[in-house]
Amino acid sequence: MMGLPADLAIGALIDPAALTRLTLPEWDRLLRQARKAEVLARIAALARARGLMDRLPPAPRAHLDAEWQVAAAQHDETCREIERIRLALAGVPGLTTVLLKGAAYLLADAPAALGRTFSDVDILVPYARLPEVEAALMLHGWATTHHSAYDQKYYRLWMHELPPMQHVQRETVIDVHHAILPRTARLKPDSAKLLAAARALPGHPGLAVLAPADMILHSITHLVHNEELSHGLRDLSDIDLLLRHHGRDAGFWDALIVRARELDLARPLHYGLRQAHALLATPVPAPVLAAAAAAAPPPWRNALMDGLWQRALRSPHATTADRLTPLARFALYVRAHSLRMPPLALARHLTIKAFRRSSPEPGA
Repeated sequence: MMGLPADLAIGALIDPAALTRLTLPEWDRLLRQARKAEVLARIAALARARGLMDRLPPAPRAHLDAEWQVAAAQHDETCREIERIRLALAGVPGLTTVLLKGAAYLLADAPAALGRTFSDVDILVPYARLPEVEAALMLHGWATTHHSAYDQKYYRLWMHELPPMQHVQRETVIDVHHAILPRTARLKPDSAKLLAAARALPGHPGLAVLAPADMILHSITHLVHNEELSHGLRDLSDIDLLLRHHGRDAGFWDALIVRARELDLARPLHYGLRQAHALLATPVPAPVLAAAAAAAPPPWRNALMDGLWQRALRSPHATTADRLTPLARFALYVRAHSLRMPPLALARHLTIKAFRRSSPEPGA
């Protein structure tokens, strides 16, 4: 791929059977690359699902087994945490809480739950219900983070979520969203449409997940608008697994294109499908790629974005990078911020962040 060093984690995600052909030095590199990208548990799960574990060398197999067990334990704990959140919000009248990203994959038993690791639980609720939701969570032990007046203003006035909330005893984190993109972002997907199409989770009263097309569009939008791409390969693998699963359904691809246009997400869908197809060999039909490309930027910019994405979405390990990789990551960092906020507000925000990073905390 463009002469870049081999990303063995990508190779294992595309073809888990390739694990049986690795030399021990290649295993050493794979384990480091996959762990850095947080896809080692997924590779372990794929190998287990295909009955490959007994064909792997003992030492690498031990690493995969350990990572798989950690992910399985994390899944159990996340399910317990989601139930605590559900109970905490059960007293908010008429509220349906929509799970997002990893938590949604897990409770919906979606393909992207396979070997998925978590750092928090994300939920989506109507903007008008935020005060009730925040109060209910606080009554059950969650407290706001990011205590500076500027950070509170940044989240509450400009962003698509409250400041992250952390439980005072368990130290678990919940992100409460009212939209999937910041209020100041260029694109304006309508949260009401997402909430209206959400699907209830049987056995979990009061909880729902996004409809399949919306779940994929959110995953893609989160990836291509995120300034932090250290989990980029993991998130792209989520998208790959979801597309492979739902792509078998009649009418899915046409509906995905239509829904992206309805939600003002046609450009993100183009980037997401294009990079999943290029990096992970996701079987996106050629007519679908062509239809999504109707929202593509001019050819020169499309080619530039290919070069940026196909560097930045690889494992963030040093063995997968070339001399342009840091520049690609920085360019996408700037791009993501520029999509979030107007230029003057962005300049002010980045200046404040830079100043605060260079100033020691009181008492430090």
